[in-house]
Order: sequence, then C-alpha cells, then structure tokens
Amino acid sequence: MANPEKAAAVAELKEFFSNSHAAVLTEYRGLTVAQLKTLRRTLGENAEYAVVKNTLTAIAAKEVGIDAFEGQLNGPSAIAFISGDPVEAAKSLRDFAKDNPELIVKGGYLDGVAMDEAEIKKLADLESREVLLAKVAGAAKASLSKAAALFQAPLSKTVRTAEALRAKVEEQGENAA
Repeated sequence: MANPEKAAAVAELKEFFSNSHAAVLTEYRGLTVAQLKTLRRTLGENAEYAVVKNTLTAIAAKEVGIDAFEGQLNGPSAIAFISGDPVEAAKSLRDFAKDNPELIVKGGYLDGVAMDEAEIKKLADLESREVLLAKVAGAAKASLSKAAALFQAPLSKTVRTAEALRAKVEEQGENAA
C-alpha cells in the first residue's frame, strides 16, 4: 500500500477491530449528518460508529483475522465497533433503524463469530447483561433457600419432637404429683 494515508486508515481500523469484541456493519445511504450524529449518541460510550472505506476495511479485517464482512462491503458502509455490552448496541441500532429505515444492518460478528442480520436482530431482542445476571442470581438464591430449608427440616423436626417429649414428661410429672 503506497499511500501513507491509506496505511494509517488501515492501522486505525485494525485497532478498532482489535479493541472491540463485536462489530455491526451497516449501510447508511440516505441518512443525514445530523441523523448519524444522533445514532452515535444513542450507541453510547461502549460503541464507536465509524464511516469506513470498503476496500480499506476489507484489508484491515483480513489482517486481524475477521472474515465476517466478506462480500458485504459495498455501498456506503459504516461499522459500529462495540467494546461494551453488544446487546445494548444491537438494541440501539434496531431502535434507530425503526425510526430511520434508511439504516440497513448488513451483518457483523460477536467474539469472532460471524452474524447475519437476523442474528443481530435476535441479539437485540435479548435482555441486557445486567438483567440476565440478576435473573441468574435470583434463581441461585431461590435454589439456595430451598436447600437451606431442606437441610433445616430434620433439625426442626427433632426440635419439635424434643419439645413434645419434654411437654409429655412435664405433664406426666404433674399428674404423678
């Protein structure tokens, strides 16, 4: 690659790919600069939305070992590089695309696995990581409570039996006196 500007752009894209564990390729034809700015804001701090050159992106992706975008890099392309929760970013893209049908999600990857548009929509339908962790914690707590009650049951029964025997002995002692 003779042009140093292109080499720098490829290096920057490689860094984006390396620093993110997910990315979503979109076509933004028909969106205004203001709409793109709004999209960047809605993606939040854990995602970087960058307009990319197709050829340079293909080179950078190939150099870092990502083949998820093969055959999809055509037309005006932009990529959401996601370093945080991929579900949140997918939800943001889905919601923005509902209001702005010009935004087309083409595909992406998550932790090195290629995803098509339908899989990204499924990802957007998932609950956030925090909600899923809370559900797991709640289920674990419920299981532990059941286990504690199960382990305590024989002790409770023994205590009730001992109390009943003590009451019987006291009753017999009162009757004998």
